[in-house]
Amino acid sequence: MKKVLLFVLVVALMFPLFAKGGVEAAGSSEGFKPAKDITWYCTSKPGGGSDIYTRAFSDAAVANGWLSKAPLINYKTDGAGEVGRNEVANTKQNADYTLLTFNSGDLMPMVANTPNRIRNFTPIAVMATDKQLLFINPEKAKYKTFADAVAAARTGTQIVIAGSKGDDIELYGMLIKELGLRENQMAYITNDSTADAIASGLGGHVDLVMSKPAAASEYVKAGMLIPILALSDSRFTGNLASAPTLHEIDARYNDVELPVWRGIVGPADMSQEAAKFYSDLAKKVSESKEWNEGYLMKNSLKSSFMDYQEAKAYMEKYEADYLKKIGK
Repeated sequence: MKKVLLFVLVVALMFPLFAKGGVEAAGSSEGFKPAKDITWYCTSKPGGGSDIYTRAFSDAAVANGWLSKAPLINYKTDGAGEVGRNEVANTKQNADYTLLTFNSGDLMPMVANTPNRIRNFTPIAVMATDKQLLFINPEKAKYKTFADAVAAARTGTQIVIAGSKGDDIELYGMLIKELGLRENQMAYITNDSTADAIASGLGGHVDLVMSKPAAASEYVKAGMLIPILALSDSRFTGNLASAPTLHEIDARYNDVELPVWRGIVGPADMSQEAAKFYSDLAKKVSESKEWNEGYLMKNSLKSSFMDYQEAKAYMEKYEADYLKKIGK
């Protein structure tokens, strides 16, 4: 009789575990918790804005104990990043352990040139908004101000700007349209990353470099790059404050800007529990001192956090608006 009672008691105690499918089971009342390494894809090379953003997030999460181990960053830059984005979109086996740094500059070429859409991913968060500037290499630049570069372009000298893909290309188009210049007067060279664009500027191979503050910051501090145009409706602060806006250079022009949102997505097959876990993690990071002072303030970004539900709606609308703009 005692043995029967003991057996019944053991079964009763274990039943909740069987009912939940195990303590760590996805979909359980305790939700998703990472139990193995997280792979985080970055479709730009090390040293660029997306890389700095990814590592800043990872560092803040680990420093505060919200992740016990930093994600493994996989730099997948082939095909201007489309290979990496497609690989994430089709990840199934480790969908809950796969993240992708994703921004508006990634979305633009993706929807224009491939069949991938936001529906092929699981939006997790939007973290920040970024803007660009134009820089010169003070040792090798032929023109010390943007006004000088524009004047040279109008008199027959081709000016060359180096930048990255996506949003940089879009912004370049907006800039020369506002200036009334043609592409053969002020040309643009597309690089796989901002880091590559900066390298070409430092080597004296181009006249101007388009970059966001994060990627250019260390070079500005070292005096290797000087900001000469803020592609924004207002000046930046700190060591970027000397760069005037386009309207300040010449009142005939309107300021040109294309704010870039920076976010995170996962594969389409990521579970809702995992998406919520990473979204909650992103919110904690967005409120941390490391993120706000060590990343946003340092690199002149604006906080614009959206959770996984808000990010999904925002990204889908952004995609629909852009598809309409390009006639697709």
